[in-house]
Amino acid sequence: MGQFEYPRPQLVREQWQSLNGEWDFEFDDEHQFSLPSDPIPWSRRIQVPFAPEAAASGIGDTGFHSACWYRCRFTVEERGPRTLLHFGAVDYQARVWINNHMVAEHEGGHTSFTADITDELIDGEQTLVVYVEDDPADLAKPRGKQDWQREPHSIWYPRTTGIWQSVWLENVAATYIRRLRWTPIFDGYELGCEVLAGGDACSGLAVEVRVWHGEKLLAADSYLLVGQEANRKIALSDPGIDDSRNEILWSPERPTLLDAELTLYSGDRVLDRVRSYTAMRSVSINRDRFMLNGRPYHLRLVLDQGYWVDSLMTAPSDNDLRRDVELAKAMGFNGVRKHQKIEDPRYLYWADRLGLLVWEEMPSAYAFTARAMTRLVHEWTEAIERDYSHPSLIVWVPFNESWGVPNLTAVQAHRNAVEALYHLTRMLDPTRPVIGNDGWEASATDILGIHDYDPDPDKVRQRYEVTDPVRTLFDQRRPGGRILTLDGFPHRGQPIVLTEFGGIAFDPNAPAHHTWGYSRQNTAESFLEHYRALLKVVNETVMFSGFCYTQFADTFQETNGLLNADRTPKIPLDQISAATRNVS
Repeated sequence: MGQFEYPRPQLVREQWQSLNGEWDFEFDDEHQFSLPSDPIPWSRRIQVPFAPEAAASGIGDTGFHSACWYRCRFTVEERGPRTLLHFGAVDYQARVWINNHMVAEHEGGHTSFTADITDELIDGEQTLVVYVEDDPADLAKPRGKQDWQREPHSIWYPRTTGIWQSVWLENVAATYIRRLRWTPIFDGYELGCEVLAGGDACSGLAVEVRVWHGEKLLAADSYLLVGQEANRKIALSDPGIDDSRNEILWSPERPTLLDAELTLYSGDRVLDRVRSYTAMRSVSINRDRFMLNGRPYHLRLVLDQGYWVDSLMTAPSDNDLRRDVELAKAMGFNGVRKHQKIEDPRYLYWADRLGLLVWEEMPSAYAFTARAMTRLVHEWTEAIERDYSHPSLIVWVPFNESWGVPNLTAVQAHRNAVEALYHLTRMLDPTRPVIGNDGWEASATDILGIHDYDPDPDKVRQRYEVTDPVRTLFDQRRPGGRILTLDGFPHRGQPIVLTEFGGIAFDPNAPAHHTWGYSRQNTAESFLEHYRALLKVVNETVMFSGFCYTQFADTFQETNGLLNADRTPKIPLDQISAATRNVS
């Protein structure tokens, strides 16, 4: 695998080893085994990192499975002082052994984890075993769009069990850079840089940070680590004039990235060196407008489920992730709302590099219990920490459509959950807006997201072309039959974004009773006409600071994508783009 497929694109080292490929595999629905030394039959082979439900895994079993085992035998190609084992994502609870020694336990199906396996390595061949529990009936865990019925129905899709993102090894020094976090400081023309060392404690540590814009060196500074940590503001070389400064800002129209290199020293001795990147950009709210780099910016988003027919939540390849970003831009969108999925960091890498805004949304649980909320908070915190530094990521969404908190209008504990996650998110990342509960029944939120699937463009226009939205829209009309703001939380002038609408089903090759959508068209001509009419309305509605159309691509029984499931366009891309941007 080349450097552009490195699984963690903002903290890159030269020495790493992919463990993706064919592994031994066994379902354990009866929970017969508890240790890798047990007589596990190992009757199957699976292609990691594809889930066993995915055809691409070589298994393609979509039944109910509550537990499974993985085994990989490998040789460490090049050992360093320390060897780290990384998992991109394992759904849902994982235990990991190296040579019969447990090295890691992790709960959370969408976030990464790491084990230091140095002390468990032996000479020659190593044996890695992973045990995964993933109860398909458990509605109190963050599961997103994974169906709890045997066959996918309505807006839910096949389940994902076990390993579904890359597994890889990395050689590091005895003391190494464990965490790196970038924060653009727009007003001061500075970069916040947080570095945390891991491994053995070591005195006299310093980190040198070098930042480039193309060939131009913008900063070269060294900082001492105190308690294994450095948290500094890096002043960039001032280009001197506003026009030149604007060239360095990141936006979808000009996705300028700043390359970086960090070197960890102990005295004069180099311990570790990593490559990274960041960008200068700001996102904020100013009254009723979303702001990018200090200026009002109209959001043209598309809802993206992030599924593929044969590989489910795992992209078939890195090129497929890049192609999804390119297709969204080719259809006239400047961003995506990743729906009910914490996306692979490689997708965020391509969004950073090619210029596409991303809203990140926490996969929902569907039961309200103390355990469900504890799980949600734990996994959401890990997701924010992992993805914080990506410049393309502009909005956090912890809840969607009151899923997991279904009684917001009546139960105070449900409201407390939304408000707690909103404030937790703002505390962990004060640089980005947060939508507490997207769609309706808003309380704590920086943007008011509305879901409205009315198929009639004239009715949509009448509903939102109002002179007094507080009285007319929020008090008298209820899109989707739900109140938009909870009692005690009146609209305070936040930006209003139509975050779900459209959902026009069109698939001339499938009978209507086998497909699903919010409305339906039967020809490419009528599909384009309907899409064009809806997009004209939402583009011209002054109340909206932006919109998010449902959806990017057909996803299993949902045929309401602008693209087919294989990413071929249903109508020419240039026609979709013109309609999206409301140009003739």
